[in-house]
Amino acid sequence: MSRLSREDWASAALDALSAGGLAAVAVEPLAVRLGTTKGSFYWHFGGRDELVEAALRLWRQAGTTSIIEGLEAGGAPATQRLRQLFTQVFAPEARTDADLALLADAGHPLVAAALADVTEQRLAYLTALFRELGFPPARARRRALLAYSAYLGQLQLMRSAPGLLPKPGPARTAYADDILATLLAEGPVRPPSG
Repeated sequence: MSRLSREDWASAALDALSAGGLAAVAVEPLAVRLGTTKGSFYWHFGGRDELVEAALRLWRQAGTTSIIEGLEAGGAPATQRLRQLFTQVFAPEARTDADLALLADAGHPLVAAALADVTEQRLAYLTALFRELGFPPARARRRALLAYSAYLGQLQLMRSAPGLLPKPGPARTAYADDILATLLAEGPVRPPSG
């Protein structure tokens, strides 16, 4: 058996967190799952919080940073990158369970800080896409918030009422088209009140 790395532990912790929330990130069950002892854990980490931080970094990298970097590397127009983003994050293989699990544990200081950072990174990227599409700064930010709200709502429906959502294929594509059309629609602009 090869020696486990810090990344092996972080990945196992992220899997546990995705399946059962922050409470599921426990050293002994993870050691059993990885086929090792707690000694391996303490070789890599000073304590559970350090493991949670490593899992949160992995979540951010896999679920946000890598996705943005991949979209930007393709050089597609902003509309196409927005479409690709929606397609990618709603694909069956996307690791979205971690997002919902972390939202449920948002009161924990480590989770709260990670959620705030990732949410802002995601909103900044969406805002930049809407700015590229010609939306003024304030409207671009509002569209980004609307898009992110649609994402979070979709995740909640996928967990609580999956039968309501269109199945992958043409129906899901049409649904994504409707979301994108709504986000890109130019509605009436009202001056800010008060």
